[in-house]
Amino acid sequence: MLQFKITDSEFKLIRDFIYDHAGINLSDEKKTLVTSRLSKRLRHYSLNSFKEYFDLMIASPKDGEQQVAVDLLTTNETYFFREPKHFAFLEKEVLPNWKGRGPLRVWSAASSTGEEAYSIAMLLDDMLGNRPWEIFGSDISSRVLKSAQQGHYIQNRIDGIPKEYLRKYCLKGTGDHEGTLLIDSSLRKKVRFAPVNLKRPLGNVGEFDIIFLRNVLIYFDIETKRQIIRQLVEKMHPDGYLFIGHSESLKGIHDGLETVMPTVYQKI
Repeated sequence: MLQFKITDSEFKLIRDFIYDHAGINLSDEKKTLVTSRLSKRLRHYSLNSFKEYFDLMIASPKDGEQQVAVDLLTTNETYFFREPKHFAFLEKEVLPNWKGRGPLRVWSAASSTGEEAYSIAMLLDDMLGNRPWEIFGSDISSRVLKSAQQGHYIQNRIDGIPKEYLRKYCLKGTGDHEGTLLIDSSLRKKVRFAPVNLKRPLGNVGEFDIIFLRNVLIYFDIETKRQIIRQLVEKMHPDGYLFIGHSESLKGIHDGLETVMPTVYQKI
């Protein structure tokens, strides 16, 4: 199989594209990743260089090959009930004290294949009973959102789900679907997924009581982080909560927020 090599100038073209489009800052150490993930597209189009691919990509509609490139260059790692301290805080501190002003609205703002959104959905359904709630899940990658909408997972991805939630909210696959799990339709119909580019104006996504923005800020530089946090704060209800990943920080960029505990902030 033909092995492609990327030149410094080609890498810069692709790095500038993904930064301008999505705010993702690729270091020089990511050359191997870019090469391996985009080589399949060179083969698909029978191209000889990454410059040829870049020119083809830029000439295509944004929802065409540009979106394919974004899908390939974004990292989507997630699993159910990731960083359990956040779910414990929701269960013990946030949900029991929620006063309500219409449905409780939660945004999983980097939802990947949906495990985070459905984890939140299980907890809300269990804790709130008949009180109304809804979840919005978004990602820049259209590929992972298709998986999220299906709510269909292989069983080795479900280790974090509490056993009582497995029984209540998950359907075990049989026959051709053996070894998989389907999120119950009662939850899936209350979780909506749509593409959102956090670097662009957010549009009419509504306002939220809780926003999860976990394990995505690490890919942005300080100015992009500041821009994203500013936009998210505008979409939060007063006293709303923002959760970020345990390896992340909002030091110096959390205007309008106060720290409740490490990686959890509340709108002032």
